[in-house]
Amino acid sequence: MKDDTQELMNLPLEEKIEKSKEVIAQALQQFPHETLFVAWTGGKDSTTMLWLYCQTCKELGYPLPQAMFIDEGHVFEEILDLVDQVKNQWNVKVHTVKNTDVSNKAQNIGDSIKVKDLNERNRQEIEKLGFTEDSFPFEPESYVGNHLMKTVAMNLFMEKNGVKALSTAIRWDEQEARIEETYLSQRTNPDHTRVHPILHFKERDIWNTIHQYKIPFCSLYYQGYRSLGAKGSTTKDSDIPAWEQDLENTTERGGRGQDKEQIMSQLRSLGYM
Repeated sequence: MKDDTQELMNLPLEEKIEKSKEVIAQALQQFPHETLFVAWTGGKDSTTMLWLYCQTCKELGYPLPQAMFIDEGHVFEEILDLVDQVKNQWNVKVHTVKNTDVSNKAQNIGDSIKVKDLNERNRQEIEKLGFTEDSFPFEPESYVGNHLMKTVAMNLFMEKNGVKALSTAIRWDEQEARIEETYLSQRTNPDHTRVHPILHFKERDIWNTIHQYKIPFCSLYYQGYRSLGAKGSTTKDSDIPAWEQDLENTTERGGRGQDKEQIMSQLRSLGYM
């Protein structure tokens, strides 16, 4: 870990919030409003990031950017409830993004999807993965499923809507594959800039911010979930509310699909957040 990265991660909470606002302000000033979008999952991190956008926009007099919500095909109902609550409370315009060419081929999670039945774009994307089987199971957090239902869905939306900057809520301490990220980074296919306002936040910082500023959060965290992914591949290791667990000495993403965790670098090289 770089020295400046460690220094930023050790800042007091209020200074971390101000640093995030500086990153957001830079994005607001650099990109036209209609080309800057916020990726919102309904999880604790992206909802905190969205709150930071709300605060920064109020302070600087900018309209709030639009949000993009990816429906990967198996979303917790509790997440959908939180998104509905917050978008009305904060007056957020949300676009739900879904790769229906894939999802419409399956009635249930685990159903087999034949590659030949997909459209040309999805077949090309599968080729990029080096996947050579005739079919694959519909599992949103598998290697093929994650790419098609998240990254491809996101890219199609960006291409269609002329998105030039996409703000995501990744953190340096969350996953090893993210430690080299910078606050603003250029991406290709499609060409755009990723904006990462909360890179320097730790998991504990997120919860301290949520409780201090009364930011709404998904009810699943009360039940012990710490990181939320697809419904079928996300579990919890405890029944204790997330913020009361030993955040410093246990893994945050232990309840996520570990096959996906092990190939995170590969997924990110393909454009995954």
